[in-house]
Amino acid sequence: MPAIIQLPAHIANLIAAGEVVERPASVVKELLENAVDAGATKVTVEMRDGGMTFLRVTDNGCGMEPQDAKTAFLRHATSKLRRAEDLGEISTMGFRGEALAAIASVSRIDLMTKPTGAISGTSLHLDGGVVTQQSEAGCPDGTTIIIRDLFYNTPARMKFMKSDSVEGSRVTAAVQLQALAHPQVAIQMVRDGKTILSTPGDGSLQAAVYCVYGREFAAMAPVQSNWDSYTLSGYVSKPSDSRPSRNFQTFFVNDRPVKSRLLISALEEAYRNQLMVGKFPACVLHLQLPANAVDVNVHPAKTEVKFLNEKSVFDCVHYGVLAALNKTPDRPAVQFAKPHTAAPAEAPQSAAHRQASPRQSFFRTMTPEEYKTFSAAMADAPQPKPQAAAAAAAMLPKHIPQTAVLRSPVMTPGGEIPLPPRKTDPAPVPPAAEELPPLPEVREPAPEAREPVPEVPASEPTPKAPEEVQQELEMPAVPDWHLVGELYRTYILVEQGEDAFLIDKHAAHERILFEKLKANQEAITGQTLLSPLAVRLTPTAAGELLSNGPMLEELGFQLEEFGDSTVLLRQIPMDLSPDDAAEAVESLAADLLNGRREHKDTVRDELLHTVACKAAIKAGWVTDEQELYAVAKAVMEREDLKYCPHGRPICVSLSKKQVEKQFRRT
Repeated sequence: MPAIIQLPAHIANLIAAGEVVERPASVVKELLENAVDAGATKVTVEMRDGGMTFLRVTDNGCGMEPQDAKTAFLRHATSKLRRAEDLGEISTMGFRGEALAAIASVSRIDLMTKPTGAISGTSLHLDGGVVTQQSEAGCPDGTTIIIRDLFYNTPARMKFMKSDSVEGSRVTAAVQLQALAHPQVAIQMVRDGKTILSTPGDGSLQAAVYCVYGREFAAMAPVQSNWDSYTLSGYVSKPSDSRPSRNFQTFFVNDRPVKSRLLISALEEAYRNQLMVGKFPACVLHLQLPANAVDVNVHPAKTEVKFLNEKSVFDCVHYGVLAALNKTPDRPAVQFAKPHTAAPAEAPQSAAHRQASPRQSFFRTMTPEEYKTFSAAMADAPQPKPQAAAAAAAMLPKHIPQTAVLRSPVMTPGGEIPLPPRKTDPAPVPPAAEELPPLPEVREPAPEAREPVPEVPASEPTPKAPEEVQQELEMPAVPDWHLVGELYRTYILVEQGEDAFLIDKHAAHERILFEKLKANQEAITGQTLLSPLAVRLTPTAAGELLSNGPMLEELGFQLEEFGDSTVLLRQIPMDLSPDDAAEAVESLAADLLNGRREHKDTVRDELLHTVACKAAIKAGWVTDEQELYAVAKAVMEREDLKYCPHGRPICVSLSKKQVEKQFRRT
């Protein structure tokens, strides 16, 4: 067994840096938190090439003394902890003393710092964590730190970095998060010489939300509540402004950005029965609680926390958000169905208006005015004579095959006339008093002489020719099911023998479209938008979309960077409605951020799921009988259509026995 040795300091620093410094965004986060702890009221972040070659963070905080400037880059050197008991009540953003040491070990650093009131400051240069130069320098109050050539001495970490646009978007997201966490600090960000963010620093969270997310999110519902010793403040989206992903859910605990399943559950529980499945609320929520009621020393990234009393935290967030939603003006009101009363007569719609609404319901009741017009027309119409009616009835075939078609009921003053039974009734016999006159005898020409045909015994059927047998076998079979109708504009009702089937039209259509898209291995045909559509996303989501541009072009999308975390959509798939394009793009971004990326086909399938879901007919839409029949036919004639791409069942069955059991017939 090899001997156990203590690793050199520089190797240990490189290992520790991997836990703290993952990418340029991690560096910016740590430096911004240090600036906040130093009491800064103004911070400027400058970045080039996605932060890989150049990062500069300038603040007007308290600065550092010459001897402290050098000590700050040693491991576990900090001014925020003195005793072990201080770990139980952490009130600062940083506390471990590892950030500067980890950053210095994988980059080249220039530091200039000057305490408030000092005559001169300190200039420091480090290369790979080693101080190579220290001198006195003239500089403003506060600290300026420049990071160059990040991961220059760790090629293993460098190869995991993405493109400059993606890494730059992650840096932008980190800066925006700190701007929302500390609205009392004026934060400015300059990316490649262009200012993309500037907050006023007046302490207004709404102003910070406006600067980060824009006008749409600044109009969210305000939240302000107290629960025991906890305080909840911030903004939540209205139920009508839901999002297709959780990318716009931001939580802060004592001004620290955190990721917590508990807080997410409490938030979404407040929206129960107010959002559609697959929709999520957006929020910017600050939770303030005593420092000893939360443990932030869980993960080196300091984004995970543990609460001392999880139930109190859950109730504080849940009831605080619920109270804010109850005060929202556009909260959807609950309406109860009124008893049916005779409605006043309305003017009949014109034929042109009815033709302009192809998606109106197939089953419709006549208005009184329509019925009067219909009755008058029927009264003026010539009535067929009994003789003609009897003759026509005699000419009808004795057996009419059952087909799967929808038949519209006719409305009368007494109500609906029931549809005729599916089995053919015998033709009515005319009264004896009105017998038909005898038809004249028609003589047929004498048949030509033919060879005698041997008689076939009555017990044996007449054999058919091979051509006739083949033609009979090729006749299309009449389906043994029929379409009954639609329930709640969501479920297709189909009857087959002793069973009834409820088909989720959205799930079924989604599966059909998904298989169609997946079978097409080539690029999906796209439609060019007359007016390009601007879609605002989070910086991380926008960067992920732009980095996967070639894959999205195969799916029929064409987009480009528009600036300010916004992408410009110029082309969408042919099956996708332009009204659903923005939501589809945001869902695609969420899939790329949260999905697996080990294999290109896996990512493509996830994107196809999203495209098929957004292009399919939706629950609640008015669907004509042709569309319903087409979806039902695909489900009833294919045994492999059981689940949608997301795993939900497409069809459920209900037997006649189960129905009769509910009515106590069995």
